[in-house]
Amino acid sequence: MSELTQILSTYKAIGQMLAEFWWVIFPVAFYILFYKLWMDHAIKYWILKRDWVVLEIIPPREIERGPKMMESFFQGFAGVVVTIYPMDKYLQGKLTHFTSLELVGEEGRLHFYIRVEKQYRKIIEAQLYAQYPDIEITEVEDYVKRFPKLIPNRDWNLWGADIQKSNPDIFPIKTYDKFEESVTGEMLDPMAAMAEAMQKLGPGQHIWLQFIIQPLIESWNKTQFKEIEKLAGRTKNGTAGFVEDFRDVLSKLWKATSEPVEFKKDKKDEQPLEFRLTPVEKDRLKEVEENLGQNFFKTKMRLIYLGRREGYSNSYVPTFFGTIKQFSNQNINGLKPHDMSKTSTQYFLRKSRMIYRQRRIYRRYRDRDMDGKKVLFSSKELASMYHFPDMHVKSPSIPRIDAKRGSAPANLPIS
Repeated sequence: MSELTQILSTYKAIGQMLAEFWWVIFPVAFYILFYKLWMDHAIKYWILKRDWVVLEIIPPREIERGPKMMESFFQGFAGVVVTIYPMDKYLQGKLTHFTSLELVGEEGRLHFYIRVEKQYRKIIEAQLYAQYPDIEITEVEDYVKRFPKLIPNRDWNLWGADIQKSNPDIFPIKTYDKFEESVTGEMLDPMAAMAEAMQKLGPGQHIWLQFIIQPLIESWNKTQFKEIEKLAGRTKNGTAGFVEDFRDVLSKLWKATSEPVEFKKDKKDEQPLEFRLTPVEKDRLKEVEENLGQNFFKTKMRLIYLGRREGYSNSYVPTFFGTIKQFSNQNINGLKPHDMSKTSTQYFLRKSRMIYRQRRIYRRYRDRDMDGKKVLFSSKELASMYHFPDMHVKSPSIPRIDAKRGSAPANLPIS
């Protein structure tokens, strides 16, 4: 009875607190709930009103330069950032424009798609043609419409996960300039491994890799330079110093009654930075500084493997995810699945929870929804993972243009 009395007294105390302070608690709680529901509704309605097109890009057979050209594409696309006023943001749900870049492995063939708002189509095409004059860009039907709206079902199954960085966003992943042959110094295109993995897909098997990117204003980079100061050891935590000194004084109060107190001596001048940092710390600092000089994009990175049940095999997942892990540098940063989005469950109600997770990530992919875990990538990081393979990648899974596009002769008679 004593335990029951204690529980009842606890609930009674909570009730009394609510009765006394309801005028503070309830308005705040309802405001937060209303704000969340309203913003979700406003944003989704604003996105629904947009006019979208899906473009398929077929690269030329001879691309002599590597991902550097795609880096220039992302830098150009960052120009779509516009100022969004509070009234537009909170009443209409207006967002900075975003687009979806997608690598699609379809039964052994690799396709490059870009889903973009129709009003920005010319910007995308101009940036691509500027870097790849012989490229072919075609408007196509959205490929996700060829698949059932609900998966898994009787005929189809899937595995999926959001992808996140293993360390804070300012630390870059392994970029294309770090892929090179140790003897000749020749760059190795990371797209080769992805193309080979997708070539192994059998009939009815598909892998989708999605990057939904939203450019950030340039001032974001400036606010992150304090992290560089921290890495370089140039910042001091004043609170920690005060606590340490106060603890030192308390510990010596009793001792001071019987013998003299020795106060701390001033610290000697610290050594130069190059002597205080280890080689790994120097590399990390250099990589972070170079990375923050790029344009940044809020990114939703999502991976899905889906296939018909008769040929479905989860062995495709580690095979392809291994090609994503090639962008990881354990000393700086890497890529890994986000556990809360991954389509795997444990313990209770496993089957129903698994189906819920599978259908949720599949719906978000189809809708190009940015809900869930997001990461920040620089233009260089994005170009490393999404670019058109160079001439050294000979995988038959990649469709290419056989003939180059040429301009008409200048002296062509006009009737």
